[in-house]
Amino acid sequence: MCRSKCPDILRCPPIFITKPSVNTMNIVSIATAASLIDQSERTLRRRIVDGSLTRLEDESGSNRTMIPFAAIKEQIVIPVVEEDLALIAEADAGRAEAQNDLALLFLSHDKPRSALYWLELAAKQDYPDAMHWLGRCYLEGNGTLKDDNLGLMWLAKAAAHGHAISQVQMEAMRNSFITNK
Repeated sequence: MCRSKCPDILRCPPIFITKPSVNTMNIVSIATAASLIDQSERTLRRRIVDGSLTRLEDESGSNRTMIPFAAIKEQIVIPVVEEDLALIAEADAGRAEAQNDLALLFLSHDKPRSALYWLELAAKQDYPDAMHWLGRCYLEGNGTLKDDNLGLMWLAKAAAHGHAISQVQMEAMRNSFITNK
């Protein structure tokens, strides 16, 4: 019975008006899409303008440009299995652990440039594993120019945030420095 016709409003069953929801993995932000297909956001925006890529409205109110996942699925530069879809959605939503794990997935498929993007996002949220891997990328020149100073800075930050491997590495460098004096 409709609320307006119900004689006893307190005894009427509740009416839920549901808005059709979009599965979070059906859409990704333009930044995530760019990372997944190894193209710049600028290129994707050009594709939106020329009509070769669809843009969706962001219903979350964050005013981000959203792309249908199906529109980029065939262009993703790493193999993506069903379990990875939730990881991508969580990373796109800003969860540091998922961003780190997605970066490691990119590194395991020799896509360090995309990995760096996700590591930087997670490291900015003080996620120690991301700081450690970001430090290694800079020290090895993996996906970026080799930069010992930035590499050591990220390792030191990871150590300061409790990352066990980084702590051991920093201690070894400290011991090496003291014995070589």
